[in-house]
Amino acid sequence: MSETIKKQVVVVHGGDTFDTYEEYLSFLNAYEINFEKLKIKRWKEILGERLGEDFEVVLPKMPNSMNSKYAEWKIMFEKLPQFLKDDVVLLGHSLGGIFLAKYLSENNFPKKIKATFLVSAPFDTKDSDYSLGDFILPDSLENFQNQAGKIFLFHSKDDLVVPFADLEKYKKSLPNAEVMVFEDKGHFDQTEFPELVQLIKGL
Repeated sequence: MSETIKKQVVVVHGGDTFDTYEEYLSFLNAYEINFEKLKIKRWKEILGERLGEDFEVVLPKMPNSMNSKYAEWKIMFEKLPQFLKDDVVLLGHSLGGIFLAKYLSENNFPKKIKATFLVSAPFDTKDSDYSLGDFILPDSLENFQNQAGKIFLFHSKDDLVVPFADLEKYKKSLPNAEVMVFEDKGHFDQTEFPELVQLIKGL
């Protein structure tokens, strides 16, 4: 019997960006480690278990996630397609979401994409006080919409990291996207994410 071809899901994690190295060092000095949280596996790490044996979940470690640079992430991301098959699912959380939106707007992906999920993705810095560094979206997301397959936007009204207003901006730029609004998921740092699992399985 031939081996079943697994459905691939690539998950791009989030990160922090800073305009200057001094700001980054200041952030590191003020950073407080929550030791208990370090022991917890979050939904990204257990997504493969929850989706089951028909799926292959890939979680690339993007460079310098605490002081992320788009140019560095792009180099790393472009090493992946050689291992991917057509009908891949792409998922970006937080900075990983704007990374996918920017990358797929500015570049043509060599494999067919079945669906793209943007979970709590920042759109710009107009409604926030954080920096996006060089993770700045182009004026048009048309190329993203044309090749990203079915697009899903997830955001929670109580997100304290990425303003809920950013969801409206994505909706305007991506009118064909399917939108899921949550009341109490914050920045989606929870352990379980059944709504996402169900959607991916149902594609």
